Amino acid sequence: MGIAFNRFKIFRKQNNLTQEDIAEKLGVSRQAVAKWERGETQPDVESCIKLADLYGVSLDMLVRDISDKHEYEGDGKHIFGFSRLNNKGQITLPVKCREVFKLKPGDNILVLGEEEKGIALVNLGSGPEIFD
Repeated sequence: MGIAFNRFKIFRKQNNLTQEDIAEKLGVSRQAVAKWERGETQPDVESCIKLADLYGVSLDMLVRDISDKHEYEGDGKHIFGFSRLNNKGQITLPVKCREVFKLKPGDNILVLGEEEKGIALVNLGSGPEIFD
């Protein structure tokens, strides 16, 4: 299995960093970072370790393709893969996500967000309709 190059760009953007920022922190050129993100070249192991440390993720999480599989990271943390927002602004949560968190049709879900960190979902259960 090869390196999932799209992960480099995803983590960089999640951390509000530019290619120039990464290049400076790793002591490489911006062009090298751009080539890594496009999959044209591969970073050495030391650069991958530095990137993982910079983003606060495991090396495995940084480089492994997780687009279609569920992984358990320990401490209650899961990677369920990706969902795509449709043209109605809706997403479908992966089956394993719904199973782990016991989500079922009709459940009320609270959507939280922090502009720098992202979105979180909280299952409020299927009690009385809170949206009426």
